[in-house]
Amino acid sequence: MRIAVAALCLAVVAGCVQGPRTGDRRAAFIGNVGEPSAVIAAELAFAREARDKGTWTAFRDTAASDAIWPGPSWESVQAALKGVPDPAPPIVWEPDQVWVSCDGSYALSTGPATHPGGRKSRFATIWQRQGDGGYKWVLDQGFDLDAGYDKPEMIAARIAECPKGRRPPRQPARRGLPWQSGQSDDGTLAWITELRPDCSRELVVRALRGEGMEEVFRRTSSAPQAVGSGPQPVCD
Repeated sequence: MRIAVAALCLAVVAGCVQGPRTGDRRAAFIGNVGEPSAVIAAELAFAREARDKGTWTAFRDTAASDAIWPGPSWESVQAALKGVPDPAPPIVWEPDQVWVSCDGSYALSTGPATHPGGRKSRFATIWQRQGDGGYKWVLDQGFDLDAGYDKPEMIAARIAECPKGRRPPRQPARRGLPWQSGQSDDGTLAWITELRPDCSRELVVRALRGEGMEEVFRRTSSAPQAVGSGPQPVCD
């Protein structure tokens, strides 16, 4: 599931903080605005913690309390990882693209990951801005890495266009939602995952561009293989 970051990350190099804190003057100034650099910083800190402290430790620390992932059916990340030891070596990853809603309430980060044993994949993570301005992730999925993948020199950082009229006020972080599909508080970023009976998946992310929502990300995961002589996984 998991480029050298050039000018885009310079604003957050000092510790790669996860965004403004409550009461921060900068937070009061920018209000509810999407900042790709804050999401990139959160993703880089996540990956760094996985290397320094262990993969599953990092997943537990950075996931929201109600975060989910496909295992292969949807399951609670915190429950699935409770007491699970960290693998050695860790999963290593880095983002190569980020999409943030206009109001910054939600974001997509994606990029290549290398698993113990050398398997390559592409992660896709939905992040939710918290009350303190930092980010926790609510949905994480893995897909096959793009055929002929060539790592770009810089992270592609994009913000959805803002709806016409006044931005809605910042909302408190929502909890207890079916995170496999959803949308940002202002409706400018939306995602939907189709989980098929054979446990294959397709994730589609759309962002407001021009006069309507346009697809900005789509990936499909093939059905998982049976483990040993066990039955083929089936998903509801």
